[in-house]
Amino acid sequence: MRVATWNVNSIRARVGRVVDWLVREDVDVLAMQEIKCKESQFPFDAFHEAGYEVVLHGLNQWNGVAFASRLPMTDAANTFTGMPGFGKALDDGSLPLEARALGVTVDGVRLWSLYVPNGRELENPHYDYKLAWLAELAEQTRGWLAAHPDQPLALMGDWNIAPLDTDVWDIGAFAGSTHVSAPERAAFAAFEQIGLSDVVRPLVPEGYTYWDYKQLRFPRNEGMRIDFILGSEPFADLVTSARIDRNERKGDAPSDHVPVVVDLDLDLSSSDDDRPMIFG
Repeated sequence: MRVATWNVNSIRARVGRVVDWLVREDVDVLAMQEIKCKESQFPFDAFHEAGYEVVLHGLNQWNGVAFASRLPMTDAANTFTGMPGFGKALDDGSLPLEARALGVTVDGVRLWSLYVPNGRELENPHYDYKLAWLAELAEQTRGWLAAHPDQPLALMGDWNIAPLDTDVWDIGAFAGSTHVSAPERAAFAAFEQIGLSDVVRPLVPEGYTYWDYKQLRFPRNEGMRIDFILGSEPFADLVTSARIDRNERKGDAPSDHVPVVVDLDLDLSSSDDDRPMIFG
């Protein structure tokens, strides 16, 4: 099964490009972020014609997450327990929940499409929101791993964190900025401490996943590695290959992010203990 994640930065603006890529690259399941539309606005027809079903969570022209899959999706969840909200308080005093998380199960594999809050600036309330959002996600992930230790699990998406200095083109340019601060990196590391791992970096040690549209960042290769697939041990054991599809940043009207792709060998999840010893 070929699984990918891609911050598409408005699916209505890039639907043709995304669907063409899905078909050309033979992708089974795509997690999307920043779809920037409500369900009534999503271009379902283009995906259906290509053989993909879509599950999404979108509330307005901001944020939004989705899955496109040509395999059946079950157990959809558009939030995780305890997910913090942000913005103007509602009548009941709670904060609005943004469309930033969507989980589905495909062929026994639990997948989440995540659009982690940006943080904006270190002194901005959005930064505290980001850290709280990640802390609660880590706590819930710990529970998922404990409850289903044998189920492959992957948290995929735009994490808005560069865990290593080499994940940005010039760490000096990020002094006093979000994405590279110690608390953000600690929040990212927390997922590794509870049992997840970056399943792409061991196979693709170098490469960026995001380049700003401004200041010729892409031609100068002034990018950031902020899109990740973090998998549980059962998920990591299934991974046979991975890549960052840098070419999708080229051409007409690209997203500022590119797809991150892994191939899974689901046959590895079942052993054949009844084979004669000669085949052991």
